[in-house]
Amino acid sequence: MATSLLETFLTRARQSPERPILDFEQQRFTAGQLAGHVAAFASALQRRGLKPGERVALFLENSPAFVISYLGTQYAGGVVVLVNTQYRQVELGHILSDAGARACVTGAAGAAELAPLKAQLPALEWLVTEESPGGPLSAPVPWPAVDFDALLAEGNPTAALPLPGGEQLAVLGYTSGTTGRSKGAMLLHRNLLANVRAVTEAWRWTEKDRLLLTLPLFHTHGLMVGLHGTLYSGGSVDLRRRFAAPEVLSALQEDSSLTMFFGVPTMYGRLVEEARRTGPSPRPRSLRLLVSGSAPLSPQLFHDVEETFGQRILERYGMTETIMNTTNPYEGERRPGTVGMPYPGQEARVVDVRTRQPLPDGETGEIEVRGPHVFAGYWQRPDATAESFDPEGWFRTGDLGLRDRDGYFHITGRARELIISGGFNVYPREVEEVLATHPGVAEVAVLGLPDSDFGEQVVAVVVPRSPAPEAQALTDFCKDSLASFKKPRRVVFVEALPRNALGKVQKHLLRERLQTQAPPANVQKPTEP
Repeated sequence: MATSLLETFLTRARQSPERPILDFEQQRFTAGQLAGHVAAFASALQRRGLKPGERVALFLENSPAFVISYLGTQYAGGVVVLVNTQYRQVELGHILSDAGARACVTGAAGAAELAPLKAQLPALEWLVTEESPGGPLSAPVPWPAVDFDALLAEGNPTAALPLPGGEQLAVLGYTSGTTGRSKGAMLLHRNLLANVRAVTEAWRWTEKDRLLLTLPLFHTHGLMVGLHGTLYSGGSVDLRRRFAAPEVLSALQEDSSLTMFFGVPTMYGRLVEEARRTGPSPRPRSLRLLVSGSAPLSPQLFHDVEETFGQRILERYGMTETIMNTTNPYEGERRPGTVGMPYPGQEARVVDVRTRQPLPDGETGEIEVRGPHVFAGYWQRPDATAESFDPEGWFRTGDLGLRDRDGYFHITGRARELIISGGFNVYPREVEEVLATHPGVAEVAVLGLPDSDFGEQVVAVVVPRSPAPEAQALTDFCKDSLASFKKPRRVVFVEALPRNALGKVQKHLLRERLQTQAPPANVQKPTEP
């Protein structure tokens, strides 16, 4: 029996090398071609001295190069470090330094963003650069750099390398919490394999399926659900560089080979808007599964999608540390506003946030999960790992919710202050630390408020210095340090932040005030980026 997803893919590729597996723009890869590229990349890494367990960062947009680098790094015995392409120097410096990445695969824009960080990244020795779509490197970088295609040419496409074991580290996925810097979640090969087995079983995913994948591969949803499911099931994927509503709607309506589409609620909202704009059209008959996750899906959007596509969305619940936790049933009632039940072979429960004792159905507490999909702990953070698990192996998700009497789980909030905007995690303290350096900011608190388009919007509550800055100036100030989705979409100026007796800012009071009061004159919305 296979001990890794990589082994499953390579075995299938040997058995059916001519089977189409990946389409991207004008390129098509058979399973055999993709496996050859993976072997070439892996053997080239080893020739350049990569040792088992060393980390390779992927700071790269969706492309075949991402897929090849991801599988090739694992085949070489390395560990993949996933990096959001919208990250800028503050986030990049922390993640690559914390992971001790020895190499980084990126494009021209990524290489330029990394260049000023040379002194912060002593472990980083070289870059692999993909020229398209940004073109060749426009300026020299302070590391040796090799073109992606040139690196493949160095390797051996028929190399038979040792396969990783199930207990070996496969991926470091950096996840945001509410205290300290983002932490690297250590996912072992057996975690990846166990979860993709559960997902493909639950969703009846087979070699006949073809997925339209526009989710970013640096994210759990796109990579460990979309790509992993394709590789494990033997199906195929139409991979796009990014999501564009007109293109996706056209493909779903016109390409009869497509059977599945995965997205975040914001994407589905845009698709519904696009369908209304373009007018009535035939519903896609070949589609059998629409999946939503990464942020709460409103019941209204659930019904709008059903009306537009003739499909009831299957909503699921997951996170970086555990990949997928629960799912609405493939066969059975898909209930709007719920995230379903645990996948086969996995467990979930709700506990009291203080006593940590299990609660009966209908009562709200913190959701905990347990099973072979749960990560091994946080990279170089034994303290955070110990705080996250109980002695019986239950992982504290930090999400508040309940289980109804029919066994469906409902997410009602977050025990931590993580903001999810458009499916991406936003860590409030990270935004606060950047804004606090602005000369016009005396104090700042960042929180999330409901947003019909993005699920949540990032709101900055600012105590200004004199003279008070403009809201747009504060947003622009974040541009060079933070990803665009982390910038405040709303700025509120106040005279003072509410604090408790210990001096801690009471964000729940701010949230209540902002949600119940009409926006006064001192609320400003920056222009869209």
